[in-house]
Amino acid sequence: MTDLAFRSARQLAAAVAAKEVSSVELLDHYLDRGRRFDPKVNAVVARDEEGARAAARAADRAVSRGEPLGVLHGVPVTVKDSVEVAGMRATGGSARWGQHVPDRDAESVTRLKNAGAIVFGKSNLPADARDWQTYNEIYGTTNNPWDPARGPGGSSGGSAAALAAGLTGLELGGDTAGSIRVPAHFCGVYGLRPSYGIVPGLGTVSGHAPGTLADTDMSVLGPLGRHADDLGLGLDVLAGADRERSPAWRLELPAARADTLREFRVAAWLDDPFCPVDGEPAAILRETLEAVRAEGAVVVEGPGPVGLEETMALYRPLLMAQSGLIEPDESYSGLVALAAAGGGGFASDATLRFRDWHLLDERRQHSRRRWAGFFRDVDVLLCPVSPTAAFPHDQRPDPSWSLRTLRINDSDRPYREMLPWISLSSLNYLPAAVAPVGATRDGLPVGVQVIAPHLHDRTAVRFAQCLAEAIGGFRRPPGF
Repeated sequence: MTDLAFRSARQLAAAVAAKEVSSVELLDHYLDRGRRFDPKVNAVVARDEEGARAAARAADRAVSRGEPLGVLHGVPVTVKDSVEVAGMRATGGSARWGQHVPDRDAESVTRLKNAGAIVFGKSNLPADARDWQTYNEIYGTTNNPWDPARGPGGSSGGSAAALAAGLTGLELGGDTAGSIRVPAHFCGVYGLRPSYGIVPGLGTVSGHAPGTLADTDMSVLGPLGRHADDLGLGLDVLAGADRERSPAWRLELPAARADTLREFRVAAWLDDPFCPVDGEPAAILRETLEAVRAEGAVVVEGPGPVGLEETMALYRPLLMAQSGLIEPDESYSGLVALAAAGGGGFASDATLRFRDWHLLDERRQHSRRRWAGFFRDVDVLLCPVSPTAAFPHDQRPDPSWSLRTLRINDSDRPYREMLPWISLSSLNYLPAAVAPVGATRDGLPVGVQVIAPHLHDRTAVRFAQCLAEAIGGFRRPPGF
């Protein structure tokens, strides 16, 4: 049963369908692992055991009756605590919404359940989903299963930690500023930031009042899993027109551009003076690229069509403007006053006038066209997720990211340098998969970011699958 916990979601569903294990037994197995191992990690912070067990019993009855089964039938899954599940608290990591109990599921959760998944718990996140570390005043700190002195990333840190520790079958996270990709990289699991707009966002609580926003700029929901195949499965389940558009709209994502590594046209942008990558992760990414070459893929190296500095000049103010949406009224009023007084910086970005936002967005559209032209000649871009592997916990209050630093190549770099490599996908609405590709001397996982053209999510996923076939993928952390 121990190995069962680390199977892919598709393998778990097949085991339930074949009556190798019942859904109730599988749920109990994950719950038991949670009791034994989660105290070291603190990843799954809320559970609905009674409701999940009732759903699992119903799933087993469906198997016994020979009914048609969904692709996740009977598989216990967890979702980030910014996503609403009927009858369970959805705190968004914030005391502001800590007592919010929705009476209906988020649209994404409905799709998981319609595919047969058993949603049994919620995974931890930072307050208002606004950090690359995972801790909050409600549920405390989540640790990285590979090293409890380090964080699992954020904001979907509980999601990635739960998967790495074998505490759940599949996860649903969210990503605006690397919140799926950084945790996948730090914890050695797979994650997919889908193309913007293809997974409905209705039913999320990430700093804003519940039910007030369905979609915010650059924000997406997407799957995390232990196996590359879980990304494709999760994409199939989650992607599609939202409720309002479903009477007329259909989503038909194109097939992957290639099927084997040798067929892929690969671009690689592995380092950059604007945001240097630490030596060990950089070396692992270089080894990964050589393995791709050895499989016969055509590889070109060099920066993408829009540099990191130019990208950040657009991404940062647009991201901060989005952050302004979730500031409490009193705090926002203070930012407006500060910006009017010439305060600049975060205050100005967080309170952008619509005209100024629109001018930035127009420049973004030109950036997107340049990327579309770039992807006419290549299928995927390989690049880092962040400049470093998982770093030690640092919970100093630092709303402007001016105190915290990252240790990169024996020097201290600004904490905000977590942003540039993930901004490429976020700003331009591009799909990006993260695949584990190695580990540092200290055993910390390293992932590679696989960026594909807009709406070519299956291309990013297929490349991650091929990479796993060539060099291997998820490894279980010691002790779990």
